[in-house]
Amino acid sequence: MNELELKQRLEAAEKSPKQIAAAVSGLPDKTLRYKPAPDKWCVLEVLGHLADIEVVYAYRIRQMLADKKPVIAPMDGDDWARNLGSTETPPAELVALYGLNRHANLRLLRRLKPADLARSAFHPELQREVTVAEMIEKMSGHGGRSSPSNRTTEEEVGGKIGRTFMTIIRW
Repeated sequence: MNELELKQRLEAAEKSPKQIAAAVSGLPDKTLRYKPAPDKWCVLEVLGHLADIEVVYAYRIRQMLADKKPVIAPMDGDDWARNLGSTETPPAELVALYGLNRHANLRLLRRLKPADLARSAFHPELQREVTVAEMIEKMSGHGGRSSPSNRTTEEEVGGKIGRTFMTIIRW
């Protein structure tokens, strides 16, 4: 990843919380909690995931930058969604947590030197080293990349949520 790519990735990452906030603002509780199937996330669970994953990114990136031979702790997003109470948290609070944690992560990432991008940690689920550059790529696309997922679809949720939110949350 060169300096221009890094700048573009960080700019993309910076936009996501504002897009998410705009997309979910004013959604009725019924829409926020709608689950088309037990194994799919509702909007509140997606918001909780975004807030939680920023904490995970923060820890993993800091491990890579500061520790000797770090190992990433695996996480199961479905277990986190099921057990951490995001459906009991107001959506504005989840969006605020996501935005604040993303802001803190971006402040750190903007101070990196080119050599820092190659720092890494072992990821046991992937059975390989993962670099800071890869984490930035994942972070900049997380919440913004459009790809199939097992999460709630636009058609299933409908209403105000529309295309904007569904494009932002797919990964």
